[in-house]
Amino acid sequence: YIQEQRKSMDEIALELNIPKGTLKNWMMTYRQFPDEPFVGSGKLRTQEKQISELEQKNKDLEEEIAILKKAMHIFSKDRS
Repeated sequence: YIQEQRKSMDEIALELNIPKGTLKNWMMTYRQFPDEPFVGSGKLRTQEKQISELEQKNKDLEEEIAILKKAMHIFSKDRS
């Protein structure tokens, strides 16, 4: 909205009844991450990071299980 209007940030803040500081923070966030949806307090990024870490941990655990299954198969064979 700010980029489409030819008004100052003060005018837009007054028009939308939003503190000018909040509007400036939103603009800084937008400039920092222009291709991402607005994340508000940043909780979304934290959740995405946690999901990524958990997915990696899950992958590692699946690999460990596969190795243990192979080892169990090898050691459980008849040694005749």
